[in-house]
This record gives sequence, structure tokens and C-alpha cells, in this order.
Amino acid sequence: MSTNLIAKNFAQSPLQQELREAIAHSEKMQLKGLVGSALSFVVADAFSQAENPFLLIFNDKEEAAYYLNDLEQLIGDKQVLFYPGSYRRPYQIEETDNANVLLRAEVLNRLNSRKKPAIIVTYPEALFEKVVTKKELDRSTLKISVGDELSIDFVNEVLFEYQFKRVDFVTEPGEFSVRGGIIDVFSFSHDEPYRVEFFGDEIDSIRTFDVETQLSTDKKKKITVMPNVENKHLDEIRESFLKYISDKTIVFLRNLDLLSAQTDKLFAKAEDAFKELSENVKHSAPKELFCNAELIKKELLNFTTAELGNQAFLNPKRTLEFHTKPQPSFNKQFELLIENLLENQRNGYTNYICCVSEQQAKRFHDIFEDQKEKVEYQTPVFSMYQGFIDEDSKTIVYSDHQIFERYHKFHLKNGYAKKQAITLKELTNLEVGDYVTHIDHGIGKFGGLQKIDVEGKKQEAIKLIYGERDILYLSIHSLHKISKYNGKDGKAPKIYKLGSNAWKNLKKKTKARVKHIAYDLIKLYAKRRLEKGFQYGPDSYLQHELEASFIYEDTPDQSSATEAVKKDMESLQPMDRLVCGDVGFGKTEVAIRAAFKAVDNGKQVAVLVPTTILAFQHHQTFTERLKDFPVRIDYLNRFRTAKEKKETLQDLADGKVDIIIGTHQLVNKTVKFKDLGLLIVDEEQKFGVAVKDKLKTIRENVDTLTLTATPIPRTLQFSLMAARDLSTITTPPPNRYPIETNVIRFSEENIRDAVSYEIQRGGQVFFIHNRVENIKEVAGMIQRLVPDAKIGVGHGQMDGKKLEKLMLSFINGEFDVLVSTTIVESGLDVSNANTIFINNANNFGLSDLHQMRGRVGRSNKKAFCYFITPPYSAMTEDARKRITALEQFSELGSGFNIAMKDLEIRGAGDLLGGEQSGFINEIGFDTYQKILNEAIEELKENEFRELYSDQENLETKEFVKDTQIDSDFELLFPDDYINNISERLNLYTKLNELKTEKELQQFEAELVDRFGELPTQATDLLNSVRIKWIAAHLGLEKIIMKKGKFVGYFIADQNSRFYQTKNFTKILQYVQTHSHTCKMKEKQTRNGLRLLLTFEKITSVERALKVLQPLDFRNIEEPASA
Repeated sequence: MSTNLIAKNFAQSPLQQELREAIAHSEKMQLKGLVGSALSFVVADAFSQAENPFLLIFNDKEEAAYYLNDLEQLIGDKQVLFYPGSYRRPYQIEETDNANVLLRAEVLNRLNSRKKPAIIVTYPEALFEKVVTKKELDRSTLKISVGDELSIDFVNEVLFEYQFKRVDFVTEPGEFSVRGGIIDVFSFSHDEPYRVEFFGDEIDSIRTFDVETQLSTDKKKKITVMPNVENKHLDEIRESFLKYISDKTIVFLRNLDLLSAQTDKLFAKAEDAFKELSENVKHSAPKELFCNAELIKKELLNFTTAELGNQAFLNPKRTLEFHTKPQPSFNKQFELLIENLLENQRNGYTNYICCVSEQQAKRFHDIFEDQKEKVEYQTPVFSMYQGFIDEDSKTIVYSDHQIFERYHKFHLKNGYAKKQAITLKELTNLEVGDYVTHIDHGIGKFGGLQKIDVEGKKQEAIKLIYGERDILYLSIHSLHKISKYNGKDGKAPKIYKLGSNAWKNLKKKTKARVKHIAYDLIKLYAKRRLEKGFQYGPDSYLQHELEASFIYEDTPDQSSATEAVKKDMESLQPMDRLVCGDVGFGKTEVAIRAAFKAVDNGKQVAVLVPTTILAFQHHQTFTERLKDFPVRIDYLNRFRTAKEKKETLQDLADGKVDIIIGTHQLVNKTVKFKDLGLLIVDEEQKFGVAVKDKLKTIRENVDTLTLTATPIPRTLQFSLMAARDLSTITTPPPNRYPIETNVIRFSEENIRDAVSYEIQRGGQVFFIHNRVENIKEVAGMIQRLVPDAKIGVGHGQMDGKKLEKLMLSFINGEFDVLVSTTIVESGLDVSNANTIFINNANNFGLSDLHQMRGRVGRSNKKAFCYFITPPYSAMTEDARKRITALEQFSELGSGFNIAMKDLEIRGAGDLLGGEQSGFINEIGFDTYQKILNEAIEELKENEFRELYSDQENLETKEFVKDTQIDSDFELLFPDDYINNISERLNLYTKLNELKTEKELQQFEAELVDRFGELPTQATDLLNSVRIKWIAAHLGLEKIIMKKGKFVGYFIADQNSRFYQTKNFTKILQYVQTHSHTCKMKEKQTRNGLRLLLTFEKITSVERALKVLQPLDFRNIEEPASA
């Protein structure tokens, strides 16, 4: 269901007709009485009928962005452009925001190329900056179209002239790269870079591509390449944006008075900034770079204007009076809403409720279903800024986010956000000199890629250096055997000599220990599978109502985690589910829903949290979320008096308390439940072993839900699937901004600026200072810098009651700055606090810093985080690494990337018990995982064969995990095809991870797209992967292709169950019927008797693939198992 009906109502109204006439006759007018998104519908309709471009000027960026989103949905985002200002903060002329520069250039480019008229949405800060004149812009734009005669050298020169930077792979605007006959260039006029392919001196094709994957997205006929026009060169003449746009433009003004006031304020700021600039460098005067109100007013007089408001400043000829009213507020009370909708029906109005998604629309249906009277309403899917009531056409349009009072976020195009992704790859990239673990030979140093001679043919291999002078060359086919060594805090690992037994013994020892742990885990799991727990009923209407009143949208991961938890609760076996998600990704909401379901079914819920403050905070969150429902919630922690504790415990035993939240006191003997149905453990990584053991006794048959922010690496997750149910939440909620992270020196003015900026916009500030001795002085200093700020001081040595009161008053916004020790790290949630300072940040671990940074940015405002550190030279190497890691990952969800370094080791250790981290350090993390996987596989095969017997099928079982290839063909990517070594290594690694033919074909297409046609060596390399897959399926552990012969070695273990499969029988039959091409024989080798399969006359890789194809018994549908 779309918004067409609403739009139709507007289109047919007499006022709209009048507006169209006024536009057609270019009369100045005033539109009165348009509230909320009614304006969007009016403008959209007028635009669709008019031939003119529109310019909409709103009061501020936020309002502009909301209307932009409305219009994008109503008339398509190709027709609507956003024109932002290029500064992050007006008084810092140097600090421009590249994403905005891109958007501005895009608008200028669109106005310059004679495409259809568009709607441009803007706000005062953007109009305040002048732009380059049209002539200037034409002079510095390179136009390229398919079929043009151009030489690569010419384009290369022009790009240098435009001050573009030449790089290996393009990731940011203003960069370009040349590879063979391909030029990649990231112009400022488009939010994706272009890939131009030449054929000789002619342009063969132009495509846009994605920065992150470097793959083409779609084809273009012609493009324009523009340099950074915001670069403030002195010699250019600039003019106001209003001069730039066509004179036929219709300008819609929200409020001229405000526009002029805002512009003058900005202009005054710019003048002040200009005065403070140094005299020695010549700067352009503010007049040349910026517009003042007078200029803007003067230029507005040349346009047809439509003023939106009750006051008119530009003496309009016509006044159109619309009758719309804002959406009433229902305070989340559905009875009121339903009452209101029914009343509207009776008065002859049509009800529309605009929903963000179908899922949301379904919630309304669920809630309205239980009503006595039938509610007539429609739910168009349209994410709308604000609801309204239109008296003229008797239409009522409500927005779902206003009914539920959730925050509604605007989306601005940001072609720039992608560049964050590249840093993650760099974390796992191998550099020469890095330590790597080879699963068979132990830890060595990575020596780069090297070409080696194999019987006269070039091969590429990876050089690993061991012990004193041992060197191991590793074929690019066995790349998966090595992994970057990830140990604790970058300490150098022990390197063993090649061929010594030390590594083998270490592996053996680790495996034995891992097996022991895995054994216990699986046993527990098996025991739980046989137990009977309580079976919960399906969701009631109360449950629907609770879920519908969640103020954010659910992310897909959150919905699936909620579903999984409910399914576990509704099944007979007791639940034991682990939910992992980054700080602030909505794990608590999943827990609240589960808790409510338990209470709804008459059970009690216990929530176990690690810290006193968190207990208190959760108590608030739960109470707030469940305040409209008949649920009693209480909590236990050291802040409660003995008397309160006693009462609470008594009520708990009598079953009067439904949900109890507490620290580890909850596992005491004194705590008695009447009927405990669900145990929720939050921040599991913070509990000690003793508490966990006590828990195990409670939870034999109680449903358990564990939440943790320490991310569990994906690979571990699969291996643990056998032992625990996991859900991970990796998608950030849609209404969060990334946190802007800055590393600064301790300087008073920085602190003053940031604190006052935050207080001005009505927010609060955390200042973390981890030394109780002089915390008061720090608070005094801040008070001196910002005299009008209210400041509170909190630390763990304070009296419990006092601390609780302090935290409460901070949460309620009674003071502006909280100076405290790291007591806030664990879960204090203040949605209004959006700036955090961390003093001496170099002394904290990565996960602590990440957790603390997660305290801000929990609402809809942009958040700032400042790490105050000594100069880089004074920090230790480790500290430097940690801080830079954090600076890079300001994106949400980056907890997972940060974890890569610091948390994985700890997190995995905790999951499997404390003593594991020792091993992980000795052999590196990835290798540890491989061993763990093997251990679990072996247990499934032997000890627990019955438990998993339903999952196993001999025919489809993988007997050979990995086939070794040895050959004298050249299997590699030649240098002249891909000359960047680390990129070659990446591609080899990726090739090694492919599992199916479809993936392989896609990989091939990607190569052709990025580097041009494949040379023969590369084609052979890809075919050798196909050969490997078939060979592994045939049970060949090793194949040798040399001197025109193909020899395959079958599984060495004579008693392997492989020899009893139908597959093996088929191979025997094939060999008997084709004895002239292939032979099978036994041969005595150093390692005992081996069965061989040989083919003669194999002169090329393709030929080898051909002779093996008839033996490919894999079902074509099922993926090839590598």
C-alpha cells in the first residue's frame, strides 16, 4: 500500500490548483497553515505539475534532512538533491567535511549539466557559503564519454593538474589509479568512483564501482570529473548559490527572518575568525567567501517565492490558506488512539497510519484486532517526518513513530562512510616480518611472496623463516594452513626450529586439553537435550503491545534473536542461549521481551548483573519499559538497606515479585524463589568462576539467557554450535550516529570548547579521570573553565547511597558534567550525555576504552569522544596501537573489529575456561580455533557418535578436507597483471577460501572487472582449484601433475570408512572400464603402502580437468566441499 491515495487527495484540492496557477504565472505567494509532512505532499504535487526547479530553504539542517527524506520517497531520490554546508562547525574554517563537499559538488554538477529540473533542499549554513562561478566550474571539469578518442597519458596529466592523488586502489574522493588499460578515478561530483577502460586510445567502457569491494556497480555513457571546488583558492571569484541556480526557480522559504538572523550570526562569526588569522598569510576576506543577510535578501527578490509561515516578508500577491493540524499526542496509550480513530471515522474522515515497514504495519493490525469495534484505517509504508490532519480533504495521516514516541532518524547520502571498511582488512593483512602460525610447522616469520623455479617453470610461493636459518616455501594452494599469529598484546612468540618435535608436542597437549573442555561442554548440552523444562505458551496480545511500544525500530538481528529466544522458551527443553552484541545494540530489549514472556506465563525471572550501578540502571530500564503492564520489579545490591533486602526476599519467596535484578548476591543460599522460570545473565564476561559454578546448580532445568558484549569470533561460533545456542547481534540500531573520536593533548581550551558546545546544545558530559586523589582538582579546573556548568564528582570510594543519588540526578539531568572514575564503564546509560573525555586514555585497555566510549552516542545526537593522551612520543608502543585502533573504528559495530585485537583472546578464553588463554598465546588464536574444530569433530565421530548420528551420512561425509597439489605448470597471477604484492596475497587467500563453483565464477568475474582479461597462468590457477575439489571428493590426499603425468594418492589410512562408500566403488568401476586412460595401482612408500590413481598424457591443466570430470560424482546441486 503506497501513499498515492493521500497524494491524490492533495492533488484534487482547490488550493493545490491555485498553487499551480500561481507557479505557472510566477506570482509571489504565501502558504499558511501547512504543518508536518503536509508540506511534503503539497510541494511534491506542485513539482510534478510544474516545469520549474524548486529550492526549499528550511531553518536548520535537521529539518531540511527530514523533508528531504519525505520528498525522496514521494518523487524518487533522483529528483531531490540535498545541498549542505561544507563545515562541521562554523568557527573552524579549516575543518571541512568531505562527505558534504561531495554532496555540494553533486548539486553544482547537476545544475550545470542540463538534466531535468530538480528540487534542492537546503538550510542557512549552506547558503551562507559562496560558490565558484559557473565559468570557473566549466573550466575545471573533464567530460569523458564512451567512444571518445583520448590517451591514457592525457587523462593522467589532467588529473594531476586537478590535484588528484595517484594511489594503488582508490578509496577517497580526489584519488585515481592506473592499472594497465584501466583508470579508476574518484571525482568530487559523484558519490561513487568511476572505472574507465581504454582500448588503445579509445574509451571502451565507463562503470561506477564500490570502494569497499572495488567491484563495478553499473555502466555509464558519459561522466564528468570534477576537482574539489571547495578548495579555498584566492584567485577565484565566488558568488552566492542563489546566483548559480536558474532564474526560473521557485523558492520555498520557511522563515525569512530566521534565515537572515542566522546568516548574519554566521557572518559575524566568520569575521571574528578572520581577525584572528595570522597577517602573514593572505586570506580571502569574509565578504568574498560568505554571504550576509542583506545580499541573500536582495537576491531573493529576483525569484518567485512562496513563504511558508504566518508572517510574510516579501509582500506576496496571493495568500493560500491550508487547514492542517498537527498529529495529536497519545502518550503511547493505545486506547486513546483507537478512540480517536473511531471518532474520526464517525466524522467522515479517512484514517491513514504511515509505517516505516510492513512489520510495523502488522503490529498495528495485531493491536487493533482485539478491539470491540472495527477500526477503519490504511497503513501505507512511508517513513514520514510528522503526521497531520487535513481538514479540507478530510484526511488524517498519522506517523507510527509519533504514536510510539520513538525517535525518527533522517538519512543523508554518504558515499564516504564506506572507507571505514578498508581498515578492517588491514588488521588481518600480512606484512613482511609478521609472525604467522603454520598448522604443521609452528610459528615462523612471514617473508613475503617469492618466485621460485620448479623444473624450469616459475611458481609463486610464500616464504616463511624459522629458527636460525630454516626457510620453508609454502605453495599458494596451502595458504589456509597459515594464519597471522594473534597473541597477547604483541609479545613475540617462541619460534621453533623446523622439524623439531616441540611444536608437535605443543599441538598434542593443546588438543588434549581442548578435547577435555569440549567434552564437558557437549556432555552438558546432551544432558540438557534430554531434560524437560517448562513449556511457555505462544505470545499473548500483551506481548505484542510491549514489542510495539519499543521506541526504536528492531534491527533484523534483534528480531531474529528475539524469535530464537521465544522459540527456545516455547519448546520443551530448557533454553541455554548466548546473545552477543556490541555495546548498545539492544541486547537488553531482547532480555526484557523474554522476561515479560516468562512473567506473562506466571513464572519469576532473575536478572544477574556484575555491578551495583548496573543493577540499579537495569531496574530503571525494566521499570520504564514495563510501566504500563502488571509486573512488579525489584532489585538487590549493596545500596539497599538490610530492611529493604529482607522485605524484597520475603516478597520473592511469596511470589509477589515477578522480576528480581541483582548482583551476585542473587546466587546466595538465602534467596528463595517461588517459581523461577528464567535466568538472565548480563555481561557474562565479568563474572568469576565461583559465581558461574553456583549458577550451574540453579540452572539445570531453568531457561537461561546470557548476554555478553565480548564478541565471539564467527569461526568459533560454528564450532561451539555443537555445545551452545548462539545469537549474534551485529547490526547497529538505525538511529545511531557513529561517535566522532579525537585524540587530543591535555589543553584547557579544547576542554572548554567541547564542554561548552555540549552544554549549549542541551547535553551532558562525562569526564573520566581514574585517580581518586586529585579528582576534585580536575572538577575544580572544569568549573573554572566553564563557570556556568553544574559539576558532580563520583567515585567508588563514596558511600553507596550518595553514589546512587549522584548517578540518579545525573541521569535526570540535574547537572551537566560528571567527573568520575571508571565506575561508569559498566553500563551507566545516560541518553542525554553525548560527549565523553577520557583522561590519560593511554593507560586503559582497548575493551575498556570501547566500553566507555559506548556510554555516549546512545540517542539521536552526534556524539564526541576525546581521548586525552600525552604526546605520542611519550606513550608506550602498545598504548599507541590501542589509541590508533580506536580512532579508526568510530563506526558502530566496530566492537567486533576492535575485538579482533584485544577481546578475542580474552573472550574465547572465558568461553572455554580461564586456563585456555595460555595456550592461545603459545600457538596463536587462529590455530587454536583450527585445533578446537578438529577436537570437536573427533568427539562427534567417536565419543558422541550416538548424539549426532541423526546428522551424519557416510556418502556426503568429507573424508579429505584438503588436497595437496604439486605441479610444474605455472599457476599464479603474473606481476604485470596484478603488481601490488599485498593485493596478490589477498586474492590468493580469498581463492583458498572459496567453496563452490558459483563463488569461483564470481571471483573470476571480479578479477576481470578489476584488472582486465585473465592471462593463461591465472586461468590455470582457477582450474587447479576445480581439480582440487574433485580430487578431495575422490578421496585423493595429494596429487602430482608433472612431466605430463597425473598421479593421485588415496587416503593413507587403510581402515578409513571411505573405502566402504559407494563413491569408492564407482571409482573402481570407472577405472575398470577405462583402463587405457587411467590406472590404479599400489605402491610402497616411506609411509607404508599407498593406493595410486594415474593418468598419462596430461599436457595442460585444462586437460587434467577434462579427464577428471567424468569422475566427478558430486551432485551438481550440492555445493562442492573443498
